[in-house]
Amino acid sequence: MRIVVKVGTSTLAHPSGRMNIRRVEHITKVLSDLKNAGHQIILVSSGAIGMGVGKLSLRERPDDIPGKQAAAAVGQCELMYTYDKLFSDYNHTVAQILITAADIEDEARHRNFRNTIRRLLDMDALPIINENDTIATEEIVIGDNDTLGAIVATSVEADLLILLTDTEGLYTADPHRNENAKLIDEIREITPEILALAEGAGTKLGTGGMRTKLHAAQIATAAGVDMVIASGAEPELLYDIVDGKKVGTRFIGRR
Repeated sequence: MRIVVKVGTSTLAHPSGRMNIRRVEHITKVLSDLKNAGHQIILVSSGAIGMGVGKLSLRERPDDIPGKQAAAAVGQCELMYTYDKLFSDYNHTVAQILITAADIEDEARHRNFRNTIRRLLDMDALPIINENDTIATEEIVIGDNDTLGAIVATSVEADLLILLTDTEGLYTADPHRNENAKLIDEIREITPEILALAEGAGTKLGTGGMRTKLHAAQIATAAGVDMVIASGAEPELLYDIVDGKKVGTRFIGRR
């Protein structure tokens, strides 16, 4: 299988912005094992701005674009250094790709992006993709890595897109406010009622939320790609997801 895994800032970092070392180590171990099993893995990783905030010891995420870009420039270095070191421990070579919306919207640049990823996979490398926050502005920003994950998955004709986040999936109501909320394990059609279940943005360090995840599901499923929302707190769940077991919320791609 060709699998795109998107990891959110809330999964990679502590609330302080500092890297959650144990979590990141666990994720890289499981992804390495899945790759050893013969699957092609593409990682879409958030966390550059959040980790930059932590490394620069800022009190909060900057609100201005230059501040975000500066934090991303610092954080992306630490993010890729960590991934390179951890995946190397399992004899896997990583490759960094940073893109903006312009790289997707321009046909020639989008084609080059697809060709690069496919060649990297042919070379048995593990592509790690993030939005190029150091140069992105409101005019060229993709906006969130849930959407980026869906764009990547459809661009490379992936079999599966997995969004690891700070919740177990999509619930019938906000589980933090309603103790009767139930996890929806499978969705075959994204109706207005399903879209209405999404509330708010993500964490203070991240940019996502359930709304962006449902938008990603619309993109992925329209292209025939299954998508799963699951908790990043337990990376071992990736094995069950790949095996098709009921974990989190699975959106069924149109075929």
